[in-house]
This record gives sequence, C-alpha cells and structure tokens, in this order.
Amino acid sequence: MPISPTFPGVYIDELPSAVRTITGVPTSIAAFVGTAPRGAVDRPVHITAWADYEREFGGLDKTSDMSYAVYQFYLNGGSEAEIVRITKKTGDPPIAATAEVVLATTDTAKNVTLSAASPGAWANQQLRVRVDYKTADSADTKYNLSIRDAGTGVTETYLNVSTDPTSARSLKNVLSSSSLIGPVTVDGDQRPKEHGSTNLADGADPFQDKHDAKDPDPWYQSASGGADGGEPPVKDYTGEDATPADGKQGIYQLRKTDIFNMLCLPGSPGQDSSVLAEAARLCVERRAMIILDPPTGSTGWSGVSDAAKGELPLTDDTAKNAAVYFPNVDLPDTQQGNVVRWFPPCGVVAGTWARTDVQRGVWKAPAGTDAGLSGVLQPSIPMTDVENGLLNPKGINCIRQFPVYGTVLWGARTCKGADVMADQWKYVPVRRLALFIEESLFRGTKWVVFEPNDEPLWSSIRLNVGAFMNTLFRQGAFQGRTPQEAYLVKCDSTNNPQNDIDRGIVNILVGFAPLKPAEFVIIHIQQLAGQIQV
Repeated sequence: MPISPTFPGVYIDELPSAVRTITGVPTSIAAFVGTAPRGAVDRPVHITAWADYEREFGGLDKTSDMSYAVYQFYLNGGSEAEIVRITKKTGDPPIAATAEVVLATTDTAKNVTLSAASPGAWANQQLRVRVDYKTADSADTKYNLSIRDAGTGVTETYLNVSTDPTSARSLKNVLSSSSLIGPVTVDGDQRPKEHGSTNLADGADPFQDKHDAKDPDPWYQSASGGADGGEPPVKDYTGEDATPADGKQGIYQLRKTDIFNMLCLPGSPGQDSSVLAEAARLCVERRAMIILDPPTGSTGWSGVSDAAKGELPLTDDTAKNAAVYFPNVDLPDTQQGNVVRWFPPCGVVAGTWARTDVQRGVWKAPAGTDAGLSGVLQPSIPMTDVENGLLNPKGINCIRQFPVYGTVLWGARTCKGADVMADQWKYVPVRRLALFIEESLFRGTKWVVFEPNDEPLWSSIRLNVGAFMNTLFRQGAFQGRTPQEAYLVKCDSTNNPQNDIDRGIVNILVGFAPLKPAEFVIIHIQQLAGQIQV
C-alpha cells in the first residue's frame, strides 16, 4: 500500500514484482477408462508406475482390455496415468457386487458386516478377517482385527479396536485408511466373537488356506457374495443413469482429475459411437486428445480396403482432438501361455506419445523411425507403401514394420487430417502444441483476474506471456529465425477498446507459427552432363 510519510527519515516500500512465471503444464498424462477385476469404481486413481496399477487394480487380467493397454503404455515409455474402472451397474444381471464378511456377535441382530474395498469376485474366499481378544487390557469392549488379502498377501492389523462409537479407536475410525475394507457406515457396539486357535501352532499363520478339517473352530472368516458382473453397457460409460448429485460417472469421472492429455478407451464398449462422441466432447472441454482404436465388429475395418472405404470413428468438429491408428498390433499374451494375439493399439500409441514428449517435445510428431513400439511383434495386418498411401490422405495413421527399425508409428494426423479438408488442425503435433499453450496460459494468467485493467496490467501480461512463448521458441517449438517471425503477443489499447474495459474484459492475442512435420521427403536427382560446354 502507498506510504504516508509522517516523520523525517527513511521509509521502505516493498513493491510487487511484475514477473509472474508461466509454467508449462504436463503433456503426457494418459487416462484409461475400462474394466478391471478390482479397484475403485467411483473415482479416478492416479498412478505413476505399473506397480501402482497392479496394487490397486490387480495387474494383467485376460478379461480386461484396459489392463493390457496400461501395461503397454508403461512398456513404451509412459509415466503418469489416470485410471477409471467401469463396472456393470445397470441392465440385466449379472450386476457387479461387493463381497461381505459377517462377524458374529453375542447379539445376532448386531452382527458386524464388513464390505470389500471394491466390487468384484476377487474378494470371495480371498478376503479373510480374524478377531482375537489379546488386547492391551482385559476390557471386554476391545478386540484386535486382522485382515488378509490371500490373493496378494497384503495384511492389515488393527489393535485395540473399541466398541464405543465415539472412541478414536472405533471400528469406523480405524478402518478409514484400510485398502481392503470399504467405508464402515455404522459402528458396531458389540464385540465380534473371537476366532479359534485349535490346532494352530504358536507363530503359525492363521490365514493359511488349509488347516485340520476336524477343527470345529475356523481361524478366520472369509468374504463371499462378490461378483464381477457382465460387460458394462454403454450407459455405464456415459453415465446416463448416474445417481450421485455431481453426475460424474463413467468417463465423466475424469472431471475429478486436475489434468489429463490423452484418453484411451480399450475394450468393445469404448468403441460404441455414442461413447466415442461423449468422450471426444469431454476431450475438447479438457484440452486433451483421444486416441482411437480401429473399429471392430460387423462394421469394423477387417482390412485395408475396409479402412479406405469406411468412415472415421469421429467426423464432427471434435475430430480435431482425435487420432485413429490402424491396424491392431500383435503381442504375446502372458496370461494365456504367451499365445500371440492382436491388441488394440491405444496403449502402445499413448506410451510412444509420452516418450516422444520427453525426448523431443510435444511439438515433435510422434511418428517415424524414432517412434518404435516396444513389445510389439508386428502389425496385425502387414501393409505396403501403396496401401499406406490409400489411408494416409484420409487421416488414418498407419502402424508399419520396417527392416532394422521394427514396428513403428507411421502417421501423425488427426481425424481432421484428410487432404481434402485442408484443416488447420491436420497434424497431431500442431494440435497438441496448441492445446499445451492454451492450457498453460489458462492456468498461468489467473492472476490477471480482478487486476486494474489498464496499460500497467497489459504490459505485465506482454512481459509474462512473451517470456513463456520465447522459452518455447528457444526450445525449437516454432517456425522462424527470430521471435518476431515465430510468435506474437498482443495486449494493448488496439485490442482492448474502452467498451471491453467497461465490461471487465481484457483481450490477449497470442499467435504462433507451428512446425509442420516433414511428412513427404522428396529428393530431386539430376544427372549432370559435365561434358557439354555452355
């Protein structure tokens, strides 16, 4: 605030800096939406490694296309991902169900019921609970609770659990951090019965699979009633029957995330046209790209001719934020004896995009001899240059195999990349660079809101946005030899008339000259007639 001098002397006035650094947002966070045998279903889960996926969602599973896609994402250089598990909640049975463990008490009307942390058959007979009374004191209101996931070996132990619902050691409070048991809505005021120790040697594992069949007292109580359910219908992906007040179900759970840059929908429900349309609109809203797999089924692309004659999965304005790859890829399935079968390519493509971002930048086309696909044996359909030439002008990115280089991505066009469209968002790197700049400036200029709208603010905006764009220019993101040729930042009286100022609007114009990929390399060769004198 301004200083009001009242006495002779020196006054110190700390002035705010006009420099507000704009930091670039991440560009390689992938989002996967699909089915899994276990894991959270009402929230997206952020993971940073394949081990995180194994711990939360159970790892590879032959019934889960998403598990293979996430594995291939990390195999090809991916780092961060948001996982949304979809379960069948609507339609005809079977519906996904959560397993439960019922702990008997002296009052059968007050038995303690514990639910597994997530729906699925994973908990049946594998989620085991044991109660004992070896507490710190002999009070008959306390007990110890041990929980084991026999499938993974994870064990949780809670000592001195109290039957007093108001206690910090109440069942509801101690299980609030459990990864195996879901939230407890009602605290039991009765102590569960203690499990027996007959024929259990000192120090022996009470959760072992087999014990003396003559033992009348079980060492633990197993969960039951869990079910995976059938394949989720389209409405479970689009959230048409969402019951929560926020309506964030299915793919819209991604609205709970801070940011994601790539969206993959592995599995047949994710190929439905209505799901793709909703997902593409979400990507436009969140400034992300959707990676499309080749259409399958009766109307799918079974060969190059089908792809050349068929329509792209997305053709409206949202297609600028989409890219489709053809064909599928062949990999060994480790869950089925390493038999070689085809997989949708979205996982390997997302991983390659992420790797290219780290190595070269988001402005580099994720294609070419550097865009090799790790773990891929070959494309499901080998293609020739002529066949490639049929698909590329339509905006279909091909996956090719070449000697020495192996299997690579050999296309970098969006679904607006057909030659006849001549669209400004024809190329994937151009569109992704624009989205990166948009999101970075959207987040980096929030400080402008409610600032006095006049030349001091405009000059500060030019300084900070210009510094951000100049950093990208020096990294090689734009065309041009000089900053003036590469980008512009305009925020002054010429684009902020008084009428806009009166309405509380400040206009910032940012332009850039994108780098177009060298898609066609033409070498002109001429024989010199050196013996002819001119």
